[in-house]
This record gives sequence, structure tokens and C-alpha cells, in this order.
Amino acid sequence: MHIKDKLEQAKKGARVSIMMYILLTILKVAFGYLNQSHALVADGLNNATDVISSIALLIGLSISMRPADSNHNYGHYRSEFIASLIASFIMFAVSVQVIVQGITHFIKGEYSAPTFEAGIVAFVSGLLMLVVYFYNRNLAKKVGSSALKAAAYDNLSDALVSFGTLGGILGVMFGFHTLDTIAAIVVGLIIMKTSIDIFKDTAITLTDGFDVETLTDMKHLVTTIPGVIRVIDLKGRNHGVITFADVTVTVNSLLTVKESHDIAEAIEFKMKEQFGSIETIVHIEPEGGDTDVQR
Repeated sequence: MHIKDKLEQAKKGARVSIMMYILLTILKVAFGYLNQSHALVADGLNNATDVISSIALLIGLSISMRPADSNHNYGHYRSEFIASLIASFIMFAVSVQVIVQGITHFIKGEYSAPTFEAGIVAFVSGLLMLVVYFYNRNLAKKVGSSALKAAAYDNLSDALVSFGTLGGILGVMFGFHTLDTIAAIVVGLIIMKTSIDIFKDTAITLTDGFDVETLTDMKHLVTTIPGVIRVIDLKGRNHGVITFADVTVTVNSLLTVKESHDIAEAIEFKMKEQFGSIETIVHIEPEGGDTDVQR
């Protein structure tokens, strides 16, 4: 699948999330106020931030599709990570608001008395978000989008939040009057944790952090290619739906330029075959020498 086709597929996942989050935001906030559930309102506000983060992801993916230019020699693929970073800030701000409101209600003893209908909304919302989670998770694996993968796990946390909200509502109905307010605080904490996790993962990628196990697998693959004597160095960086790798290997110093070129071609082919959308820059050096032939 071409990189632009992958980005278009990833944008479909973002659109599905946006439509679902808008629907759930309206349902939860409306039912939360009408049926006096602090937790359901907090859950609805959580989905409101998800609308913003999903729109940011959609914009980031659209920018990622722009071709390379004089200022962006590797293309604009990392734009989706900028969108994820912005979304994490928004989610963190909302989490603080939800937690503060929940604690204030708890201290003042302003406990809610949600109805059975509010519980139904929370339950259905949880099921719907599980469906969206599985859809985006599978799509992220298919297209290799790190940002869409992060969005999928955000979908999962939203599903768990909805089920937690349901627990708080049921608790009040069974006589535990503080549970709905406590559930609202817990919802805020989950939103905060999700925002911090997204920020950490995005920051690692933007600072060229790369998975050590994947690098090990890449190095093992390159060493199995005929003609490669040693792997001197191998580096990788993630640009969303595409990965860039720099590998330096040694070969027999008596090989011709064409033979060295063929080894470099074989490395590029095997890397793409094994790891999908990856651009590999191969540096070839003669074993025991200092000459560097780059292609």
C-alpha cells in the first residue's frame, strides 16, 4: 500500500472517532445534566476533548500528505505527532478541571442522584467506544500510524471511563451516594494519565527515540544478507507511517562498485520486505578500511 493511501486510511479512522465523539458528547452531557450525574457529565467533557484531539489528528494527517520541499527534505510525516502533542495538552487541562470540580462537589457534599437512564447511556457509550477502539487499532496496525495507534488506546480508555461511570451510577442507585462524585474524580484522573502517556510517547518519537527491540531485529536481518561481513552502525527514526533507517556495513574490500551496490540494494529490499514502509540509507565500507561508499 502506498504511503498516501495509508494516510488516507488513517484519516478514515480519525473521521470515525470524530463522529462518534460528537454523538457521545451530546448524549452524555445532556443526560448527565438532566439525570443529575456528575460522572456522566465528566465523561461527556472527556469526549469533548477527544473531538478536539481527533480533529487535530485529522489535520496532522492531512499535513503529513504534503510532499517534501526545501524546508522538509524528509516530508511532513511527523505533523501527526504535533497534533498528538497539542491534543495531550488539551486533555490535561480538561482533566484538571474535571478533578477540581469533582473534589469541590465532594467537599461540599453536593452528591448527585443519577437515574437508570443515565446508566444506560454510560453502558451503551462504553460498548460503542470498544467498537471504535478495535476499528482504529486494526487500522493503525494495517497502515503503521503511530498517532492513530495512540488514538486507538485513547478510545479504549474512553470505553473504560464509561464503564467506570456506569459503576458510579449503579453505586448511587444501590445507596452509595458518594460513588458518582468519586467516579467523576476517577474519570478526571484517567483523562490526566492518558494525556501524560500520549505526551510521553509523542515526545520520545519527536526526539528521535526508537524502539530498541526493533533496532535489534533490523540488525539481525542485515547480518543475514549475503556479502555483509559486519554491521558497524544502525539507527532508526519514526516519521509516522514511514520509518527512516541508516545502516553502515562492511563488505569484502575486493568487491567491485557494482557488487557493493547490489548488496546495498539487497539490504534496502529486505528491510522494506520485513518492516514495511521504511526508507533505508546504506553506507558501505570495505572490511579493514576507511573508505565509505554511500548510496
